Amino acid sequence: MTLTAPSLPFQQLKQHLASGVVALSTWLMATGALANDAELPKGHFLLPDAGNMVGEVYTVTASEEDTLLDIAREHNVGYEEIRMANPDVSIWVPGEGTEVTIPSQFLLPDEPRTGIVINVAELRMYYYPEVENGEAPRVETYPIGIGRDAYNTPLGITETTMRLENPAWYPPESIRREAAERGDAPPAVVPPGPDNPLGQYAILLDIPGYLIHGTNQPDGIGMRASRGCIRMHPEDIESVFWRVPVGTQVNIIDAPIKLGRNADGEAYIQAFTATDEQAFGMETLLNVVGLIEAHEGEGRANYEQVSRVLEEANGQIVPLS
Repeated sequence: MTLTAPSLPFQQLKQHLASGVVALSTWLMATGALANDAELPKGHFLLPDAGNMVGEVYTVTASEEDTLLDIAREHNVGYEEIRMANPDVSIWVPGEGTEVTIPSQFLLPDEPRTGIVINVAELRMYYYPEVENGEAPRVETYPIGIGRDAYNTPLGITETTMRLENPAWYPPESIRREAAERGDAPPAVVPPGPDNPLGQYAILLDIPGYLIHGTNQPDGIGMRASRGCIRMHPEDIESVFWRVPVGTQVNIIDAPIKLGRNADGEAYIQAFTATDEQAFGMETLLNVVGLIEAHEGEGRANYEQVSRVLEEANGQIVPLS
C-alpha cells in the first residue's frame, strides 16, 4: 500500500485509502494494591482508565555477550519486533555499548477484553486474566510465533480445551510425507524432552490439530515459522499454563492496522504486515480515515505520516497529527 502527496486533501486521501517461568501467585495476590505498571512483571500492565495504550518504549545497553535475540527475550519482545525497532543493529553482534530500543508500548486490540486475543499480524498474544473483587483489571502480552506461508494460523473465536504437561508430539502426515520424500524416516511419536518441538507445556484449542505451546527453538518466537500453531517462549507458556482455565475464549484476529488513544485522548496509528492481503482491505483502511476525521478534522491530520506508517508497516506507534 503506497500513498502519495504529503498534503493530500481529506477526500482524496479517502480515495487512496479505499484502494488499497514462574508462577505468578505472589503477583496475583498483590494485584489489588498495585499502584503502577512498574510493580508488575515485564509485559504485564494495569488496564488504562482511558484509551487503549499501555507500556512505553525504552532503551537498554548491549553487553559484549548479548545478541539482539537475547535482549528481545529478556524484555518480552519477539524477533520481528526487535529487528524492526533496531534496523541498523546486528542481530548476532550488536556490540558492547550499543543502545538497543525496546518496543514495549502497545495498543490493545479493538476486541472484547476477555480471555486470550491473538493478533497474528502483530505476532503477539494478549491475555486478560479474570480478577477477584478488589483486584485491578490487567492485561498480559507475550510475543508469539505463528504459521508460515501455506500454514496460516486459523482465524476466529475458539476456546481452550485441555492442558498437557510434558506432551508427546505426533508428527502430522504432511511432515511425515516431506520426510519420506527426503529419504528420512520420522518417528511416529516424539516423547517429551529436549527434541520435542512442543516444549514442556501445551494448551489445546477447539480447532483440531492446533495448540498454544512452548518450543525447543525459542529464537523463532516473533516469526512466522510454525505450521499454524501458536508458539511461546518456554518461560511464557509456563507462566500462563496453570492460570488459563479450560474453556477460556481465544480470539484469533489478523489486524494489520491498529488505532488508539493514550490517556490524554491523543490519537495514534500502528501498522504491521498482514498475513492475509484481504485483511488489509477497504473497511480497515476507511476506519483509519474515520479516526483521522474524528481526531482533528480534515485540515490538521498529518497525512504524510499516515502514508509512511501504512507503507513501512514496521510496528511503530505514531501520532496521527
